Amino acid sequence: MDEQTPGTPSDAPAPQGPTLFDWEFATDPYPAYAWLREHSPVHRTRLPSGVEAWLVTRYADARQALADQRLSKNPAHHAEPAHAKGKTGIPGERKAELMTHLLNIDPPDHTRLRRLVSKAFTPRRVAEFTLRVQELTDHLIDGFAAKGEADLIHEFAFPLPIYAICEMLGVPREDQDDFRDWAGMMIRHGGGPRGGVARSVKQMRTYLGELIHRKRDDLGNDLISDLIRASDHGDHLTEAEATAMAFILLFAGFETTVNLIGNGVHSLFMNPDQRALLQDSLAAGESALLATGIEELLRYDGPVELATWRFATEPLTLGGQEVAAGDPVLVVLAAADRDPGRFADPDTLDLSRTDNQHLGYGHGIHYCLGAPLARLEGQTALATLLTRLPDLELAIPPQELRWRGGLIMRGLRTLPVRFTPRNT
Repeated sequence: MDEQTPGTPSDAPAPQGPTLFDWEFATDPYPAYAWLREHSPVHRTRLPSGVEAWLVTRYADARQALADQRLSKNPAHHAEPAHAKGKTGIPGERKAELMTHLLNIDPPDHTRLRRLVSKAFTPRRVAEFTLRVQELTDHLIDGFAAKGEADLIHEFAFPLPIYAICEMLGVPREDQDDFRDWAGMMIRHGGGPRGGVARSVKQMRTYLGELIHRKRDDLGNDLISDLIRASDHGDHLTEAEATAMAFILLFAGFETTVNLIGNGVHSLFMNPDQRALLQDSLAAGESALLATGIEELLRYDGPVELATWRFATEPLTLGGQEVAAGDPVLVVLAAADRDPGRFADPDTLDLSRTDNQHLGYGHGIHYCLGAPLARLEGQTALATLLTRLPDLELAIPPQELRWRGGLIMRGLRTLPVRFTPRNT
């Protein structure tokens, strides 16, 4: 039996929960998530879109949910037609016929596609890309180093992963600025013109389809060419599957890294002692703290706040709550990664933390394929910024920073900084 506070009747109303998903919440969601972990760890709520869903906030429940095959990624299992109305999933993906990617399918189709794609997206390919990521990083810093000021989101964190993933995919350099424009519209989360996101998704889908068609006759040493080559016992990706996979690799691969870099720099600004330790380590030519540090930044204020949509295929119990068939379930990675039941001093940034099995890139069969590339970009970006611009500082009061609205991702709209101007 639960303990009662002395003098409190057993039928006392439950404590009032926090307000979720408004702008104040977006600025700092962690106190609200702490309340949910304590009082309502699997919590049913109405999202801003009007869809009702379960939020899973404790680490143990989150790991269970991420690996539970009764929670499907296929939106066809949703009890309501919300996906068809664009209220779940990636905006515009249904109209653009981009549904057949890894975030929307289950085994055995998921197993087949992931096996094929994994042949193209190998650790070896990422390792071979290390020098190019460094070149892109230095080139972007060269663009603002002499000014003594910059917006690190728009001038650095945003273009770096866009250009990196475009080069990996094999998008010609003369077309990469188009991708930057389309991605910029997608990352605004409703801040652009009406219908702009759907148009950008459609334009990107059309371009990728045409690029894949051209590459079939002229295969190169790039990811799209590898997707076309990929086969397993005669099982090939169809052109529609290859287009959807190229789209999701780009979509999932850029915004997560934008936020990893932006949130990471912000966290270091807010924790100057940890920043000083990292800068001293880098100056000494050491890499161990950078490696553990990027994992801690992923845990502490990671780029993905909620895992992508899951739908119960049958009634199940999760964290003591009965979840009905068809119910949407959203695993709150940001809450699980600050669970004191799993992490010591979870609200403290500790770059040397080694017991750090965070959920920042998921868990189970849907673990992020692009995690090695994102880690490479994050480590390279932070190390180069702190080495080349050692007196980098926030140019506005922290309370004036604004966070992008949105359900899945967590990131800053802008990150104005200043530093001593340096010639490149």
